[in-house]
Amino acid sequence: MLYDIKPDERLFTVTKSYLNHEMERGAKQAGVKKIRVHDIRHSAVSLLINMGFSVLAIGERMGHEAEKITYRYAHLFPTVQTEMAEKLEMERMTKEENPLLLHGQSHFPTENRED
Repeated sequence: MLYDIKPDERLFTVTKSYLNHEMERGAKQAGVKKIRVHDIRHSAVSLLINMGFSVLAIGERMGHEAEKITYRYAHLFPTVQTEMAEKLEMERMTKEENPLLLHGQSHFPTENRED
């Protein structure tokens, strides 16, 4: 077990109502809108996405039963699509500049020499 929690122990030492109360108090004190406890979970997923972790790794960390649940956060991946397109374009340009790479040949073809 990751946290070595016994079946009769709690992972979190505070109750949901206590956490809710403290979040309300903190939001009021800070002058910001109160968010739900569950919103923190969404923030954690967003942070992990921005840190570059894969959907599969994030889903496993969050305890999602299916990766399609994690894909609900796909709108947070727009820069990934841009980055993929840029890398594919760079690859295409490299192949156009050196046609030998298209056929899996090296940059330095062997010459037929007679020794």
